[in-house]
Amino acid sequence: MGAELRTAWKSITYTMLILDEMVDFVCNLCSHLCCCRAVSEPETQNPASGGEMDGGGGGGEGITHRTVAVNGINMHVAEKGEGPVVLLVHGFPELWYTWRHQIHGLAARGFRAVAPDLRGFGDTDAPPGVSSYSIFHLVGDLVALIDSLGQDQVFVVGHDWGAMVAWSLCMFRPEKVRAVVNLSVAFTPRNPARKSVEYLRSLYGDDHYVCRFQEPGAAEAEFARLGTALVLEKFYTYHSPDPLFIPKEGWGSPDTEIPLPSWLSKDDIKYYASKFEKTGFTGGLNYYRCLDLNWELTAPWTGAHIKVPAKFIVGDVDLTYHTPGIQDYIHKVGFKSYVPLLEEVVVMKGVGHFINEEKPHEITVHIYNFIKKF
Repeated sequence: MGAELRTAWKSITYTMLILDEMVDFVCNLCSHLCCCRAVSEPETQNPASGGEMDGGGGGGEGITHRTVAVNGINMHVAEKGEGPVVLLVHGFPELWYTWRHQIHGLAARGFRAVAPDLRGFGDTDAPPGVSSYSIFHLVGDLVALIDSLGQDQVFVVGHDWGAMVAWSLCMFRPEKVRAVVNLSVAFTPRNPARKSVEYLRSLYGDDHYVCRFQEPGAAEAEFARLGTALVLEKFYTYHSPDPLFIPKEGWGSPDTEIPLPSWLSKDDIKYYASKFEKTGFTGGLNYYRCLDLNWELTAPWTGAHIKVPAKFIVGDVDLTYHTPGIQDYIHKVGFKSYVPLLEEVVVMKGVGHFINEEKPHEITVHIYNFIKKF
């Protein structure tokens, strides 16, 4: 009798494994089809107006848009799907739209994908004043958004500045995060001996883009000279491990024509530009202008660890992956010592900074394969 039960159990287990592989295959196929459709269909409605969307501006069929009152501001949110919530946090110069492929892919896999425009971006309010963009404001917005969704815990995925905000959310309010997947920007501990901008200036000089962003109005004037669409094209097509410089004498000619990569269409640029032309770049630039303020404010967390299950993904052509000392930190004991529940580091060959757009299907699968364990 015991042998028969063991044989039956082995058969059931094998069948369950086969079914799980079939589900993954179908989900992956659905995600791929949705991602392709999201890029190719024309925009039919302004996302700010709410309701279901089709096409480039809406991000594809079934994505809904609404405004949520959080932390004293009105935040625009795009979402799709039902199930455990995955909060997708964008960077600069991005919007909720940077996650359009992942929204479809995660929804197809049984998750509720929620992608806000962060404060200062897109259809979310942009409070005046640099200090309104401190890391406490940014994390506070996400905590309030999580609460508004009726959730005690969510999965969080961040890219670029969104990764920095996600790491901080994990540090300040770990009970809110079930697991985190961050792209491009690894968690680095606060150095009490040096401020952030001071360090970058010592490495690269005044023409480094972060240093150039510090003077209020200066970058905005240069971006206005070049034109919004060209500025976005210059950022999105930057595919180099070298640091990005914006010389004081100018960042090129407004007549420059930039060929777009296969993963970025003219319609995508048109949608991004339509939002940044309305809001300007000041809100996003204020994130950089708060770097030294954040260094001061986070003094109580010097030496703090991230105690949330984590996965990190970066492209090997990403400029962030070539900051001096970062690869030793990521691949040796440093990263793991500060993020003890770090389960996996993925380095994608030949991939640049805007990794979730350049490799949308692969990133969706990486996210899913990690969070499904929880």
